[in-house]
Amino acid sequence: MFLTFAFISALVVAPSDTLLASAPVAAPTPAPLAGPIEQPVGIGAPAFVDDTTPRRRRKAIEVSDAYELRLKIHYIASYATIPIFAAQAVVGQQLYVAEQAGNRPSQVMRGTHDAIAVALDGLFAVNTVTGAWNWWETRKNEEGRTWRTLHSALMLIADGGFAYTTYLGQGARYTRGSNAGRNLHRNWAIGSASVALASYVMMWKPFRRD
Repeated sequence: MFLTFAFISALVVAPSDTLLASAPVAAPTPAPLAGPIEQPVGIGAPAFVDDTTPRRRRKAIEVSDAYELRLKIHYIASYATIPIFAAQAVVGQQLYVAEQAGNRPSQVMRGTHDAIAVALDGLFAVNTVTGAWNWWETRKNEEGRTWRTLHSALMLIADGGFAYTTYLGQGARYTRGSNAGRNLHRNWAIGSASVALASYVMMWKPFRRD
């Protein structure tokens, strides 16, 4: 009887154990990660819905083939002007000291002063033409336009100052006992040269606003 009871119990219990053993066990659901979720950045990244900032594209500015040639001439004339400024300052100061002392300068010194003045006038004419032409051609380029316009304006002021300085040159010729004409000529020359040098310096690479 005991064997019969054990046999019947095995038949009743065995199917339940087999069913439990063969049933698949569901994997636990992973807990959400703590912290902010990083969004992908770069090519192919989705656009943010809240990003409504307008993107402004730069306009391409086309220049003529002669633009680079004029720019090169402008640079060369600008660099050549600086040593000529220095030479004119030395000769002009010697003339000024001699005339202030009541001495008549030599013809060689006066001729040198006039020749340097003519060279400066020529360089300023070249710079004015090439600079103004290139400014006009790039007037629609917004990048650095204010800086270029200020440079051009200062150079035009210097042009006018040197033209008036040349006009005052006749009154600065040696006249015994009269220094007013020489002082006026000298002051206008120094002032015009200062404006021109300031305009040159602002276009050097460390100061330029492109």
